[in-house]
Amino acid sequence: MKTTYKTASEALACVKSGNRVFIHGSAATPIPLVRALLERHDELRNVELMSITNLGNIDFDTPEFRKSFYFNSLFVSQNIRKLINEDGGDYVPVFLSQIPQLFNQKILTLDVALIQVSAPDQHGFCSLGTSVDIAKAAVENAKTVVALVNPKMPRTHGNGFISIKDIHHLVYEEIDLPEIDYSQKVNESIKIIGHHVASLIEDGATLQMGIGSIPDQVLQNLTGHKHLGVHTEMLSDGVIPLLESGVIDNSLKKVKKGRTLTGFLAGTRKLYDFVHDNPKMLVMDIAYVNDTAVIRQNPKMTAINSAIEIDLTGQVCADSIGTYQYSGIGGQMDFIRGASLSEGGKPIIALPSVTSKGQSRIVPYLKQGAGVVTTRGHVHWIITEYGIVNLFGKNLKQRGKALISIAHPDHRESLEQAFYERYKMMP
Repeated sequence: MKTTYKTASEALACVKSGNRVFIHGSAATPIPLVRALLERHDELRNVELMSITNLGNIDFDTPEFRKSFYFNSLFVSQNIRKLINEDGGDYVPVFLSQIPQLFNQKILTLDVALIQVSAPDQHGFCSLGTSVDIAKAAVENAKTVVALVNPKMPRTHGNGFISIKDIHHLVYEEIDLPEIDYSQKVNESIKIIGHHVASLIEDGATLQMGIGSIPDQVLQNLTGHKHLGVHTEMLSDGVIPLLESGVIDNSLKKVKKGRTLTGFLAGTRKLYDFVHDNPKMLVMDIAYVNDTAVIRQNPKMTAINSAIEIDLTGQVCADSIGTYQYSGIGGQMDFIRGASLSEGGKPIIALPSVTSKGQSRIVPYLKQGAGVVTTRGHVHWIITEYGIVNLFGKNLKQRGKALISIAHPDHRESLEQAFYERYKMMP
């Protein structure tokens, strides 16, 4: 089958003023296509961009961008954070598992999808590679699909295959994928938290890890475990040693037994090479991966996520700093709920006791305007470097006492005072 390729600028001529354009996310961000689109700022107006996390060296925050484009994001990554908190964009609060529903039900119609795929195989099928997540639904619903074909994009197993017959414009370029190394962001508190979390993980558990250095550190503490499984929305390099040693063998999972299941991958080249054409690794549609009814089928489902701050009743803010939108809801609630319904499951929120500026992350009240991602009705285990507490079944006063016990010692007195002012008793 003869494949016809265009230049990025030729392919991006399909975008018109007033279009809504989807951008493939994370390590699959099609940087050359995005740059070619942004170069058309003089001739385009009111073009709406949508994505979850996007990576790579792209400057969205320019006067030219704001004149022609608007970023209506489904998650907030660092390179668009300023935009969406000002007049250059906004954020759509939504569970990660339900984003495909927005596309499938035409609540958010897509004119163009910009994706990055692996080279086509002998049958003319490319793979969505490192990020199937919401991209599969975007491709299936966009009126026009533009694909960057990159031989450095791994061909991943799962349900992320797309025929070149279903791609309207193809651009070929060999470029390195964006890389993230969470192991470099570790301090002593993170190491202690990793040890605490690992102490709750049983042999035979199925794991979900959120993004960041804490989940990666947890994995380094699991070398003595047996028969672990992975069912998660995202993966980084930390799983590789455990898969190679057999600690993770997925033998006791109920969903995709014997295989590691994820929605997307973000790590180093070592990870991308590890998953390439590896039938033991499945990258799939996030509507399936993050479906609570699917997650709960796995026994001892252990969900490990983090937070920005937690109030004394157990409300978890994980997406904003007051009114400042920092990230997004993502899949935290999908897995907190799924793990809580799993037989022997453990939903865990793990976070350092203080910010980099020394402010307590355990607070009397969430900051004004802060969003609640995990409600106090859903929360179970909370872990800091100062200990482990389980809030499930505890009343408000019991929760307050428990959370103060794992707060940073420098802030416990002020938290106790806030507790007294609220309940007219000392904790």
